Amino acid sequence: MDRILLVTLLTAVIHLIDTLFYGVRFSGVKTRHLATAYSLYQIISLLAMVANMIQAPLLSSVVEQGINAGYISYQAHLDELQKDIRLIILAASGGTAVAALLTPLFVILFNRTIFLFDRIGSLPVLILTILSPARLHKILREFQSALRYLRLFSYRYRHEKRHPLSFTRINSHCNSQLRLFCTNVVVIGIWTTGVLSALFAGALLPSFRSTATLLSSIVNGIAVVLAAFLIDPVTAMITDQAIQGIRSENEIMHLTFLLIFSRLLGTFFAQLIFLPAACLVKYVTLMLAQISLLY
Repeated sequence: MDRILLVTLLTAVIHLIDTLFYGVRFSGVKTRHLATAYSLYQIISLLAMVANMIQAPLLSSVVEQGINAGYISYQAHLDELQKDIRLIILAASGGTAVAALLTPLFVILFNRTIFLFDRIGSLPVLILTILSPARLHKILREFQSALRYLRLFSYRYRHEKRHPLSFTRINSHCNSQLRLFCTNVVVIGIWTTGVLSALFAGALLPSFRSTATLLSSIVNGIAVVLAAFLIDPVTAMITDQAIQGIRSENEIMHLTFLLIFSRLLGTFFAQLIFLPAACLVKYVTLMLAQISLLY
């Protein structure tokens, strides 16, 4: 299999699994087993970790191959590499979109998995039970339940919107959602393109490609700070309030789909900031190289 194609598939899998994480929050609130929900999801996230471990070396080898090809063919390689990276980012969008469609089904199955684990109390036995032919057959019949779940969500959310609220509360609620939505778009855009922009910067500076690649933390660090200060505390507070009964489960459901949609837009935003982020890493790499010459 072509390496770029394999990287593209792995990227789609990574973003699919990461997007399904938004459904875990709602499952935890729905079942009142939030800690168990997060713990069980760590098993699923191991697949994304393995995919990420394979993806990065494969993409790095593509960059190395172009660097060793020589100057004349290398110019063409840069153009081809840029197209490949944009294809990889597009795969991130595809994986996110598929996850958005699977989220209702995932929530239903994950809710039942949480209750099943609560009865069994053993992870290995739980895995064997889920993988049994009878259980897999039941999963196929859950698609109809997932569609009903979506219709129920749509009805409940429209019904809640009819409840009389003060103008101040409505305005505050919309502003809060808009800030959370826009911030998540930016965070996902930065996180999606972080490593890819650093690799491309390394291709632009073959002599300092190791430094440029390691500087991906500069790009991703911005996303981490924004998420830690502006997204995670807000979503955690809303989740806690739902568990305490201060907020309805429908608000958590709405928050889930809002974050999923903002994540999808964030992957498209990554296409826009891919080259600027690569130029930023390139500039910082050259600056560090000049500083090292002084000492």
